[in-house]
Order: sequence, then structure tokens, then C-alpha cells
Amino acid sequence: MKLNNAESVVQQKRSLRARGIGYDTGFSFDGVTRRPFDHEVVRHELQIIRDDLYCTAVRLFGDDLDRLEFAARHAADLGLEVWFSPFTYQLGPEEMLNLLADGAERAERIRRRGAEVVFVTGAELSLFNTGFLPGDSLEERTGPLLRRDPGIRELLAGVPARINDFLTRAVTVVRERFGGKVTYASIPFEGVDWTLFDIISIDLHRSKEIAGIFQQSVRALVAQGKPVAITEVGCTTHRGAADNGARGGGEMIVYEGSTPVRLNGDYVRDEQEQATYLRELLDIFTTEGVDAAFVCTFVCYGLPYRSDPRADLDMASWGVVKILENRLGDTYPDMPWEPKVAFSVLADYYHG
Repeated sequence: MKLNNAESVVQQKRSLRARGIGYDTGFSFDGVTRRPFDHEVVRHELQIIRDDLYCTAVRLFGDDLDRLEFAARHAADLGLEVWFSPFTYQLGPEEMLNLLADGAERAERIRRRGAEVVFVTGAELSLFNTGFLPGDSLEERTGPLLRRDPGIRELLAGVPARINDFLTRAVTVVRERFGGKVTYASIPFEGVDWTLFDIISIDLHRSKEIAGIFQQSVRALVAQGKPVAITEVGCTTHRGAADNGARGGGEMIVYEGSTPVRLNGDYVRDEQEQATYLRELLDIFTTEGVDAAFVCTFVCYGLPYRSDPRADLDMASWGVVKILENRLGDTYPDMPWEPKVAFSVLADYYHG
């Protein structure tokens, strides 16, 4: 079907206001933060995000707030819009509130320097923290969802009330300390009350099960009338990852203790599939009038690329660059990684 001239002009003018990517500043699952955090590397990576990926915004996440604040200050100095996103893991309500309060004060200091800062009041709280879903561990909480156990609908029915009760408290704490826009990185079943927030934000991945209704779902979010941000979108780097959507990362990995060591099966590396998936979803977000999108993610330290397929942990990585072992890259000789196909595709999309 051909577009008339008026429709064509509308499509040409429509674009993402904030072209973003996620950036992990480090978080701990067991009291140890394994992500290296060399200040000069962080500075250079953020500059690459601005200059070579053509991002205008970055979502910074982690539970080490000193690291988070350092990265946020530098990103702000580069002129990037900063989405300040403290990450909470295995915490109860009071511990979460304390972390968010500390983060809000730090984000406000950066905002008062003249930066554009959005505060993200946690992410996927029902999965990563206690008190919203049954289970003491992440595996116990997510297992029934991944397996699609019988009774899962009933299990999820009580989540929105518990989430919104907590978020009502959290937003009060945050707004007492932070004067900018406030949002929350949600997942669909949490049923967030968006009257609490300035921006509707959702971690949104397309899987084969929802592919037929995905674009319609995005349209419905935008129709609510507030700016919509996709705070996480992407897939991992192996054949079939696009069909899996949000699945296909950690569950592929065999761990020794908390250290990833190898993949749990035979996978085929496919950088093009990751890149195509990103381009297709960014097209949908742009078409439907989404305000901001953050690709997941820039780099996954701890999941290195290896030539042995069973040991190639980068196949389980969401990063648009691949970590190299025992050497520096060719494209950026001072960086311990090399861009993937998704890096170039994303740069072309954001620069176009």
C-alpha cells in the first residue's frame, strides 16, 4: 500500500527523541563486584557511546552507587541524557528504600549541575527482590515463569498490588530528594500504576510467543498519553536468540559457584541475528512513537568471546561488543573488546 504525501511526511519526521543504550557499572550477586571499573576505560567507553554509536542518552545501572555516580557525572559532562538506575538484588523493602534514597540524592547533585537526568526507581523488582513473588532466590522466583508452570496466572495475580504498594512508598522517598523526572523499569505482568511516574518505562523483548501482538502492545503503551521509554531491548548472540527474546542468557551458562565457565549445550554463534533483531524492534518503536529506547547492552564483562563454541560465553551476552581474553581489540586498541555486527547496525540506525 502506498502512502499519500501527508502520511509520508509524518513517517519521515518521526524518530526516537532519546537514542540510548544500557551501561553496566557493576553489581554483585554474592558480595563481590566482578565487573572491572577502570576510570579511564569507563570514560572512553562512554565517549564511544556518544561519538561512535551516536547515542544521546545512556541508562546507567548498578548497585555500587559510587561507581554509578562517577559514570553519571562523566556521561553528563559528555552531554548525554543520564538515566540513573540503581539496581536492587535480594533486598527487602526497607533495604531497597535506603538504596533508592541514596541514589536519588546522588542523581540530584548531578542534575543540579545542569544535566538532564531521569531517575529510574528500580528495575524488575518482583523478579530480583523478595516479597513480590514466592521464592527466596532469583531461580526460585523465575523458574515457574520460565517453565510456564500450571497456576502461573494465579501466581502473578497478586503482584500488581504488592508492586504498587511498594512503588508508592519509593516514589515518595525519591521525589523528596530528586527534582527531575522519575520512572520505573517495569516488566509487563507487574501492572504498574503509571500515575505515580512521569514516564512509562518497560523492559520489552519480542519473543516468538508474542511476535504477533508485539507492535500492537507498543501502540497501546503510547496511547496512554505519557512518554514511553523502552528501558531494555535486545537479544543474545546465537542462532535462535531472537525467538527467545528475554530468555537465552543466563540459563545457557554453566557456573562453578558464581563464575560462568561454559555453555550448557551446542549453540551456533550468530552476530547478525542479534543485529537484525535490534533494527527490527527499533523500527517498531520509532513507528509507534516511543520517546526513548535503551538497547541492552553495551558490554557484558565476564562473558568473553572464545573460539571454542562450548566455551564462547559471548553467545550468552547481550553486549554489542565482545570481550576478548588476554588481548586488546583492533578497532579500539586500548579497549579489551571488539565491536560486533550489532554495534555497526546500531550506529547506522542512530546516526541515520
